[in-house]
Amino acid sequence: MTTNSILLKTLRGEKTERPPVWFMRQAGRVLPSYMKIKEDYTFWQMMQNPEIAAKVTLLPVDDLGVDAGILFSDILVIPHALGMGLEFNDSGPLFDQPLAFRENPLAGLNPDPSKLNYIYEVIDEIIRTKKEETPLIGFCGAPLTVLLFMLQGLGRKGDFPEAIKFIYENKETTKKLIEVVTDLSVVYAQGQIEHGIDVFQLFDTHAGLIPADLYQELFMPATKKIAAAVREKGIPFIFFPKGLGTGIAQITPEDCDYLSIDWQTPLDLARKLVDPKIGLQGNVDPRLLYASQPEIEKALQPYIEFGKNNQNWIFNLGHGFMPGISFENAKFLADWVKHTDWKR
Repeated sequence: MTTNSILLKTLRGEKTERPPVWFMRQAGRVLPSYMKIKEDYTFWQMMQNPEIAAKVTLLPVDDLGVDAGILFSDILVIPHALGMGLEFNDSGPLFDQPLAFRENPLAGLNPDPSKLNYIYEVIDEIIRTKKEETPLIGFCGAPLTVLLFMLQGLGRKGDFPEAIKFIYENKETTKKLIEVVTDLSVVYAQGQIEHGIDVFQLFDTHAGLIPADLYQELFMPATKKIAAAVREKGIPFIFFPKGLGTGIAQITPEDCDYLSIDWQTPLDLARKLVDPKIGLQGNVDPRLLYASQPEIEKALQPYIEFGKNNQNWIFNLGHGFMPGISFENAKFLADWVKHTDWKR
């Protein structure tokens, strides 16, 4: 178990000279070293090869100098372990038959936790090869985001119209589907913990696609269940409900230890809305990294004041690295966090 890390110290409530920094989608196309590996393997092959997946997980720690590695995997491993046919091609994941178009969406789902074993082998390899002081973040997709893909497939993935229609038309079936996804996600999260992760993040990339009240009703019970399963093992739980807007005011300390804030919500406003017992993570707009370095630095200045006044904050993006962001700018951002005077 890693203990002497600025990320874990922050999560434990200890004072540090600066905020810890890591990035969503840090192990990917922003790194030239990743693109070099990708020449020889498909995404699916990289995920399933413990040596390669472990190497990719740790690349950003060495190349960008971030304070943690996050498991190189995908949120759709849960539908795959539920028996849905899944392939990854160059344009993304493809399901052979999305659930919204099946006569009985529940009939073909057969949870098989053994289909997740290759990921635990990846974690074992990461633990074996990483530096002792580097913490490992595990994760899975939250039930809403995972279910949207399961219902509709890739398609128009930005707004998932068929999946949203299904949720409104089939509320009781939706609740049963949420339960199936959640129960396997709990097994998966605890499996990651048993193999040595230090922190767990739940990604709900599409939380903003339904109203906050409906989100509370249908999906927050699932989040609470996953959070409880993680926290009872003594592992900090970060929750990222992208697009939830003012709905973040309804998140309680029972739901998470840290809440990751998207780039649409100002950090100062988020701090006013969210219970003070909950730490914050985020919320730099990843598109800022298309700008010049002087412009990036200028836009980052307000974060110094926030970081000075808020020890319980992790520096991160408000979503993952975007296509076409330069490695130089990503490295500049990590270096800026580490070399800035945070006036603490």
